[in-house]
Amino acid sequence: MNASETHAPQVEVVVSDCSATDAGNLFAELCRQFGSDRAAEEAPHEAHTSRPTIWTGTFDTSATRGTAERPSPPAPLSGPVKAELQGEPRAVERLRRALDELYAVHQLGVVAGDQEIDVELRLESRTRP
Repeated sequence: MNASETHAPQVEVVVSDCSATDAGNLFAELCRQFGSDRAAEEAPHEAHTSRPTIWTGTFDTSATRGTAERPSPPAPLSGPVKAELQGEPRAVERLRRALDELYAVHQLGVVAGDQEIDVELRLESRTRP
């Protein structure tokens, strides 16, 4: 078995500690760049309970849709967004690089296993001059 056969391009993204609007904007940006189990226009909604709401999406980093130039900056986030990326290290790194292009990214933690990595990030809108 060679390295290309063991590469799993899917990354699960779990978003929390934010509004449904911010989660939707983040997922829409990722859908513009990668294949996903979500549609770009699929709007997350708040659960009306006392428990925190999380949103998930799976992104195929081998199915790149993005272009070299962005026509406009991403929609601003209303506050920090917590995102957890889980998957094969190369796939997670590819998705992380895409996030770095869109937002200010702060790594909060990382757990690495034999064949998977779990990275916890805080995303914020970039300040524009």
